[in-house]
Amino acid sequence: MNPDALRAQLLAWYDANARDLPWRVGPKAHAAGRRADPYRVWLSEVMLQQTTVPHATPYFLKFVARWPTVGDLAAEADGEVMAAWAGLGYYARARNLLACARAVASEHNGVFPDTEADLRALPGLGPYTAAAVAAIAFDERTNVVDGNVERVMARLFAVEAPLPDAKPELKRLAAGLVRDAPLEDARPGDWAQALMDLGATICRPKAPLCDRCPVAAQCAALSTGAPETYPRRTAKAERPHRYGVAYVLTRGDDVALVRRPPSGLLGGMLALPTSEWRAARWTDAEARAAAPAQAPWRGVGEVEHGFTHFTLTLQLLRAEGEAADVIWTPRRGLDALPSVFLKAASAGLSNLI
Repeated sequence: MNPDALRAQLLAWYDANARDLPWRVGPKAHAAGRRADPYRVWLSEVMLQQTTVPHATPYFLKFVARWPTVGDLAAEADGEVMAAWAGLGYYARARNLLACARAVASEHNGVFPDTEADLRALPGLGPYTAAAVAAIAFDERTNVVDGNVERVMARLFAVEAPLPDAKPELKRLAAGLVRDAPLEDARPGDWAQALMDLGATICRPKAPLCDRCPVAAQCAALSTGAPETYPRRTAKAERPHRYGVAYVLTRGDDVALVRRPPSGLLGGMLALPTSEWRAARWTDAEARAAAPAQAPWRGVGEVEHGFTHFTLTLQLLRAEGEAADVIWTPRRGLDALPSVFLKAASAGLSNLI
């Protein structure tokens, strides 16, 4: 492999093929001196964790329209931000988003630090996000390694160790391409985004488009004849399955919701009242005993939902009645619920007679 040639080929490809993204300053504008807004870079990177560009883009546009600066976001109530986040999943990220925004606003006068080390010191900012913001917004030579970059490295170097054990090696290989780049040609922000774009559009997880790859001639995995088999992976353990009961309690046009505890899964989010989630299915008697109110409960089906570490079946009980310590919410206001509870509420209400 010729690292200098590889860098030149990939950056030339990026100059001609960079994705047009609402948080990105493209290579031509960047070369002309325009710099990316660190707030927009940071917000997009947090949103893109565990989701895709098409899914995250509408959320990003709504966030920057409603909260155009980090100070605007920092000043918002937790519940408003959590509601706007609904549908992106991994709600701990929304809590970390607020913690970071408030730290930038209160401790840095609303200005993001411009080094990876100082960014890393912000609450909720992990190594990847700090490296990405430092490179893309401030052109610091950092090693930005996400899932796309891991896949590109695994294929370029035909790394035989399977994920996740291969992660340190893949990070080391990516770091070499950054560290050894001539200073005048490093273009750290463009390099990081070029690798991301290559992984997202060409070096795809399945059916990579090797005939369109600007660095195919240097790809060790392609020379094996089976580039799609990289990165190697260990067999995934089967996710455990849990069972719970969700209670759809109505009072006219209103639905009873609760606020989940601030920590843990879906922490701080509005939700339907539920039982504990456990390994055994709930009997009818157990489900009624765990209900949030005395009411004429009747079964109206169940829904399935998958989380990262387990799958879930929620039995649905529906009733009309009163309850204490709930938040009565109009049915039209349920769209802000996390997807599992929106799914349960939609199914429970669709069974109304």
